[in-house]
Amino acid sequence: MKVFVQIPCLNEEQTLPMVLDTIPKESPGVDSVEVLIIDDGSSDRTVEVAKEHGVTHFVRHARNMGLARSFRDGVDYALAHGADIVVNTDGDNQYKQERIADLVAPVVSGEADIAIADRQTKKIAHFSPFKKVMQQVGSQVVNIAAETERPTPPPASAPTPRPR
Repeated sequence: MKVFVQIPCLNEEQTLPMVLDTIPKESPGVDSVEVLIIDDGSSDRTVEVAKEHGVTHFVRHARNMGLARSFRDGVDYALAHGADIVVNTDGDNQYKQERIADLVAPVVSGEADIAIADRQTKKIAHFSPFKKVMQQVGSQVVNIAAETERPTPPPASAPTPRPR
């Protein structure tokens, strides 16, 4: 089983090393973990930093296309390169990459088709009230799209498996 961890980046040369260093290199039931950088029009050394850290998979946008396009292009790339599971994180180190094995475990074991982590946005002090509301709306959209029913978030960073 091959896991691709896709990382959309826009000028993330400062935080990207921390992200890359905390991605697990292996996970139970997984044959390989590949890292994919989606460079969304960076003007800094994001790509060079990723290469210095051993990354070999890249999708590059000549200009900023936005997060949704980056995720879509990353998933397309990962699937075309044999991904069985695609994990989304971000180059600004706002997620706990250390928990990727926990997140993919229900998918690897066949208990779920999808797992969604919760980063507890209501507790992030520097998020504006508007951003917190938009995060909640986004979570509701994901629930609808994934056919899940999570009216309240699970404990911090716990995966939300979608039963088969």
